[in-house]
This record gives sequence, C-alpha cells and structure tokens, in this order.
Amino acid sequence: MPAFERGFAAVVRRPSVPIVLGFAALIAVGTVALMMPFSTETGEPTDLLPALFTATSAVCVTGLIVLDTPAYFSTAGEVVIMVLIQLGGLGIMTVASLLSLLMFRRFGLRMRLTAQAETKVLGLGDVRRTVFRVIGLSLLFELVVAALLTARLITGYELGLGRAIYEGVFHAISAFNNAGFALRSDNLMSFATDPFFILPICLAVIAGGLGFPVWVEIFRHLRVSRRWTMHAKVTLLATALLLVVGAVGITAAEWTNPGTLGPMPWPGKLLAGFSTGVMPRTAGFNSLDVAAFHPGTLLLQDILMFIGGGSAGTAGGIKVTTFALLAYVILAEIRGEPTVHVMGRQLPSAVQRQALTIVLLGVAFVMLTVLILLVISPFGLDQVLFEAVSAFATVGLSTGITAQLPPFGQMLLVLLMFVGRLGPVTLASALALRERVRRYELPEERPIVG
Repeated sequence: MPAFERGFAAVVRRPSVPIVLGFAALIAVGTVALMMPFSTETGEPTDLLPALFTATSAVCVTGLIVLDTPAYFSTAGEVVIMVLIQLGGLGIMTVASLLSLLMFRRFGLRMRLTAQAETKVLGLGDVRRTVFRVIGLSLLFELVVAALLTARLITGYELGLGRAIYEGVFHAISAFNNAGFALRSDNLMSFATDPFFILPICLAVIAGGLGFPVWVEIFRHLRVSRRWTMHAKVTLLATALLLVVGAVGITAAEWTNPGTLGPMPWPGKLLAGFSTGVMPRTAGFNSLDVAAFHPGTLLLQDILMFIGGGSAGTAGGIKVTTFALLAYVILAEIRGEPTVHVMGRQLPSAVQRQALTIVLLGVAFVMLTVLILLVISPFGLDQVLFEAVSAFATVGLSTGITAQLPPFGQMLLVLLMFVGRLGPVTLASALALRERVRRYELPEERPIVG
C-alpha cells in the first residue's frame, strides 16, 4: 500500500477526524449555497469571505455576522442558514449515523466510533438509542418553542399565519441550537420587554445548552434525582449558579445605564437582565445594545461565554462541567487532599488533565487571536477580547465590530469558531496521526511551583 493511502487510512480510523472533515464539508457546501444569487435579496452573488463567515457561523452555531441577515439574505438564503444551524447543532456525524442506520439497518464499527465521539456516549451499544434521542429531543423542544413563538407573533404582532410560522420555526431552531441568528436587524431588541417571546427563547437556549446526556437522565430518573450521574448533577448545579450570577450581575451593573436598562420600567429591566444573563450559555441573541454595556458587564459576559454550557449539547465554551471540576480540583489542592472527590465520587486524574488541557488550550487560542486583532485593527481590548471569546465559545454576541474587522481578522474568527465548535482536544486528536505509547518512566523530580 502506498504511503499516502496508509496515512489516509490511519486518519480515517480516528473517529474525531471524520467529525472535523464532516463539519468542514458542511461549511464548504453552505458557503457555496450562500454565494449563489438566489440567496440574496438583490439577486447578486455574495463574495467568498462573507459567505464563508456566515456559513461557518451557522454550522458552528455561533451567530456572529458580517452581513445583516434579514436585510441581505433572501428567504432562500435564510432557509440555507436555518438548515446549516440545525445540522451543525445536531452534529454532522449524528446525522450521518442516523442516515446509516436508516439505509443499512445496522452500524459499522467505524460509524459507531464516530457517533460515540460526537455524542459523548460511554458505550458502543448506546449509540443507536442516543442518536434517536438526540433527534427526538431536538425536534420536541423546537416544535414546542416554535408553536409558542408563532402564537405570540400572530396575537401580539399581527403577522400572517405563514410568516409567523416561518419566523417562529427559524427562531426556535436558532435558540435551541444556541445559534443566535435572528430575522430582525436589531436581533431581539424589539422584543426586550415581551415575556411571551423572550422567555420561550431563553428556555430553548437553556434546554439546548444543558446537553443531551443530561436530558436523557432527567427523563429516565425524573423522580429519583439521587440516581443521576455526577455529570448530570454537576452540569445542573453549575448551570443554575452561573445563570443566577449572570442575571443578577448584569441587571445590577446595567440598572441605571441609559443605553441599556436605564429607560425601561422595572419589570422590563428584570426580564431584559435575565435574558442577557442567559445568552452567554452560548446563544448570540441580544435584547440590549451590547456596544452600550459598561466595561464590567463586558468582562462578566466574557467569563460566562468562555465557560459556556453543558457537554454534548448545542452550547460552546470550555463547558460548565470542565469549569466545575477544576473548581473541585483547586478545592482539593487547597485542602491538601491527595485525591479529588466530587459529589461522593472520586475524580480520575485523567479527567483532571483533560479539563486542564481544554482550559489552557482555550485560553491560548483566545489570547493569540486577541493579540493579532489588536495589532491589525483599530479597536480596543474590551471589544477585541469580547469578539474573540464570543467566537471561540460559539456565542455570537458582539459589540458591533465584526463587519469592520479587516479580512484577515475575519478569517481568524472563522478559524476560532471552527476550533471552538469542535473543541481543542478533539481538533488536536484529529490532527495527531500517530499514538505514542510511553514504554518507560523517567525518575521523578519536583520543581518549585508558585
């Protein structure tokens, strides 16, 4: 066998590689579709870079835009974006697994391994059930939210049935998949004080951001929470804590800001503050003008966005479980304990290393991007850091500088969104063509730390 074929076969055998290639292929197809004249309101073709940026943002369920979605794209273009969001949210390999099951009535070992890597299931026998649960839960949440939004758009905004259904479905898919694309040029600012529209969006964002394994456990052991796994407990606890911190912190910081919450009555302030605290889960919807936020609010959102949502869901970031587990590691180290215990269970050292690797790689990607953007653009640290964290964590919130970045800066954000969606560890393992097994250990020596 030629060297090229051997190398290609070695790559394909790794489940993470088809995931990377699948997402890249979907982005390529989406880019070509968005470049077509039928995708624009004017009937003119779109240049490569804005089409690539939009397709990447949709597939990576981010929401950053360089083109005004409702003003620039036609209905056909919006449908392309919606389809890319749905496929990206579910995971291209999950969709491929489902198609394989329907066509061949069986899973090959390679397809099982690929689906296992994408859906984060623990055993190969669980792949078949997990794929159907992923599809079923997604459609269930999206249909319920779409129905609620459609009813509100008809009764509260006097939209026709067809248009209301279309906008309801689009925003439901965008919300559950934590994408943040909207069909209004001001995103959700015109709905800021409407609880009948904002709250279903928030609930969809939270539901999608929890992750599919958590919902499976909730439905399986709804009345017996003590049977939930450590993963489910940590995810739910950390999510609830971060939602409270985000909502309370942002509401307090922006309460008197004339550019955001200041002019609103207090019920509207509470609603808009809550929704703004939810969106770093990581959905890019905004009901307030992000560019008018206080610097402290931007920094708080940077932190929330970087942490992100639950594992194996539609949210990005380093994930709340990673953040929470590292907090337990720090607590154990402060106490001088030799092992890390989390909710009555011991945390393996391999998981600790993995969590630390994800965080440090994430910091490295973001900081490198921030450094380059500061050099090549005229924007300050607050704006550039917010943009880079939003791209890496696949959030989509922006202070409004995305379209004003130079082409190279936009390409950096494309790369950062791609890396953020797949995860630093997944991408690193996909690029590694060989596994190295250490056959010996060196003598131990302890350096000075701190």
